[in-house]
Amino acid sequence: MNLESQLTKHFHGDSSYTHQGGGTSKKVLIAAVSLTLGYALVEAVGGFLSNSLALISDAGHMVTDSASLLFALAANLLAARPATGKYSFGLAKVEVLAALINAIVMFGVVGWIVFEAVERFTDPQSVNGASVFIVATVGLIINIVVAKTLSHDKDSLNTRAALLHVLGDLLGSVAAIIAGAVIYFGGPTVVDPILSIFVSLLILNSSYHVLRDSVHLLLDGVPEGIPYAEVGSDLERIPNVYAVHDLHIWDMTPNEIALSAHVLIEDMNTWAEVLEQCRQMLETRYGISHITLQPEPASSKTETH
Repeated sequence: MNLESQLTKHFHGDSSYTHQGGGTSKKVLIAAVSLTLGYALVEAVGGFLSNSLALISDAGHMVTDSASLLFALAANLLAARPATGKYSFGLAKVEVLAALINAIVMFGVVGWIVFEAVERFTDPQSVNGASVFIVATVGLIINIVVAKTLSHDKDSLNTRAALLHVLGDLLGSVAAIIAGAVIYFGGPTVVDPILSIFVSLLILNSSYHVLRDSVHLLLDGVPEGIPYAEVGSDLERIPNVYAVHDLHIWDMTPNEIALSAHVLIEDMNTWAEVLEQCRQMLETRYGISHITLQPEPASSKTETH
């Protein structure tokens, strides 16, 4: 075993974190990418032939869905790689970075759809309602299949981002179906851009939440639901702990919480027992599994004050 492997290895008593991401099934992602990208091409052709913005925007959304799923697949492969001397925490956060990129891309897609829709308000165009209805209905079925497949993995932020893309696209298919039906039965063609904008707003809301969560994770923010001050107080209540400082709590991955802190000990001979109590309390009460605590003699601090 070389030095690099030795340094990244865990021993008995260490935290259970493996420096690797679990990820979504690769077969599931490959199937989802194939279905989404394949039908996006069909829907794009159908949209141009029927002159439907709702259908074209839905096709564009499906293309970004495919990119989102490809990001998820790439992140899945990278996150599974073990820690190295260059990346001592492994590459598990690649999925967070991919989710951030997905959200940013969706803002661009929404901007394009709204721009095209506004133009159609001033310059209405004829739309083949029957073609829109048929193509969008098939697209809706495919989106339901893909969404159901991805919904089985609720822990991965990147898969959640991909799922939000697909759900947004599912709504896009519903909007296209409605637009096709209204136009086919003699309704105004302006319903096509109106429904496109409505779906864009829904997509924008979903993308914002993914963007917010991704940034929070990349900035190593305190995980949602973890009371920072309360964790410090609970550590200080453990027998022989005088005080706690330099407390940091963050997400190693979207479903793996880490903690590090300096712990002032009244009697250094009790450290082994104190460490075990700290570990048990943090894991059972807060679900924090990756724990790094540095013991310091309390006397060395109190004498300086």
